Amino acid sequence: MSPHACRGSEKASFVLSTAPTPPVSLTIATRESRLAMWQAEHVQALLQAQGHSVALLGMTTQGDQILDRSLSKVGGKGLFVKELEVALEEGRANLAVHSLKDVPMDLPEGFDLACVMTREDPRDAWVSSKYAHLNDLPQGAVVGTSSLRRTVLLRALRPDLKIEPLRGNLDTRLRKLDEGQYDGIVLAAAGLKRLGLGERIRHIFETTEMLPAAGQGALGIEVRSNRADVAQALAPLADAATWLTVTAERAVSRAMGGSCSMPLAAHATLTDGVLRLQAAWGDPSGAPVLLRADAKQALDAADPASRDAANLLGESVAVQLRAQGAH
Repeated sequence: MSPHACRGSEKASFVLSTAPTPPVSLTIATRESRLAMWQAEHVQALLQAQGHSVALLGMTTQGDQILDRSLSKVGGKGLFVKELEVALEEGRANLAVHSLKDVPMDLPEGFDLACVMTREDPRDAWVSSKYAHLNDLPQGAVVGTSSLRRTVLLRALRPDLKIEPLRGNLDTRLRKLDEGQYDGIVLAAAGLKRLGLGERIRHIFETTEMLPAAGQGALGIEVRSNRADVAQALAPLADAATWLTVTAERAVSRAMGGSCSMPLAAHATLTDGVLRLQAAWGDPSGAPVLLRADAKQALDAADPASRDAANLLGESVAVQLRAQGAH
């Protein structure tokens, strides 16, 4: 199955055998939020179905603890993965399950992205107790998000709105909405659907309205670079098409500076053998205008070498954005 990515650009670093993997004992490091636990338990069940013995190691990360400031001001989304990586390095766990949009574009030396799984809905969702759609909001209404990407996209759609920070896990964000702190909030549709909260969604933004974040809706599994045995066990869980699309998306962000906390959207689709990549960038403190870029190329998801081409496609889109003034 699909080999995994190495630091710097997401290309093969192991050549994995297609032979059946002997059963192994594994421990998954995971955050303890309800969504993170769902994701870890989902991977646990899939690995157990392959005959492996799998335990969970629940942890609280810095990203979970710092809730009074935006991620862009306290170190970015890497705060959600650092403690999990320490557990991998110390041997207390063998793999960590992440929402891929939370994973830094360049992993620390000695760590690899060993598996990208089939993607859930990558789009953003509108959640509100009062208003069925963003367009229904009165002028000056309060919308909650701590994502710089969503901030610039919302400002482009409705520059009259008041965008306020919204931190915490998914349940905390919904509670703050229900308490009346916001007129509406924007969340990833994938998380709501995975937790059986799809009924909270009033509207799903099409990608023509709000372009998703790189990797949104996909799960990525991180391992130590020297654990080819763990990567081999994870190989049957990988989805080649998802891996190809998120490789292109993450390459845009990496080429733009590598931060998960930048006002950048990147979304790729693979249809009839053609990979199409779209990206958008906005200035949170400037005019509510988006810079957009688009590129496409015929690629074969089954060929691991296609990921090199996907990386180049992402870099070309970043060049387009920078040429328009993105930074």
